Amino acid sequence: MQEALLALPVLLFSMVAHEYAHGYAALKQGDQTAYMLGRLTFNPLKHIDPFMTVLLPLMLWFGSGGRMVFGGAKPVPVNPRNYRNYKRGDIIVSLAGIATNIALAGACLALVVGTGLLGAALPSGGQSLALFQRMLFWGIWLNLLLAFFNLIPIPPLDGSHVLAHVLPPSLALPYRQLAQYGFLVLLALMYFFRSLFAILLLPAFLLHDLAMRVALPFALMQPPL
Repeated sequence: MQEALLALPVLLFSMVAHEYAHGYAALKQGDQTAYMLGRLTFNPLKHIDPFMTVLLPLMLWFGSGGRMVFGGAKPVPVNPRNYRNYKRGDIIVSLAGIATNIALAGACLALVVGTGLLGAALPSGGQSLALFQRMLFWGIWLNLLLAFFNLIPIPPLDGSHVLAHVLPPSLALPYRQLAQYGFLVLLALMYFFRSLFAILLLPAFLLHDLAMRVALPFALMQPPL
């Protein structure tokens, strides 16, 4: 339960930042849909989806005994027809959330190091700093997971938008139409093809291992992962 209380707020913020980045990038590309609908905000209430944001993470967390947690925010609405350049705009907007999560992972790593140095200088605040640092460790992993999960080229994930622009038009349209079955495909991938799923997320694991090599000398307590 303590791990859930530390990890779930970090996951929620990371998902909200991901969606905000999509909306902000869309605005910069000429589409005001998210802004007009009040979704260009960090207010989590605007981004919560009852199933993807609340029920799914809780089911995965308790169903796996705390070994797995994942979820999603309510997608920010965008209208690609408003982009000044459709192809360029769609790619930029699709990758904006991924870039944001990678940047947040890097920021969490820097804060882990800073918190470790502060904890060594101020032993009296060690317990509070250690709990905060533990949240930052979750922030590194969850943001890397969100980034590379969204790069999986299964519609409607962000990676599929990039791949659709690489495919010839005759294949791109039916490929995009797979989005209506995308969630079922993802569930099947996670539960029945775990080895393939792990391969697709290999960059997240490798970067996490690299981050841990940097962070562990500054850890105030045993990291959660």
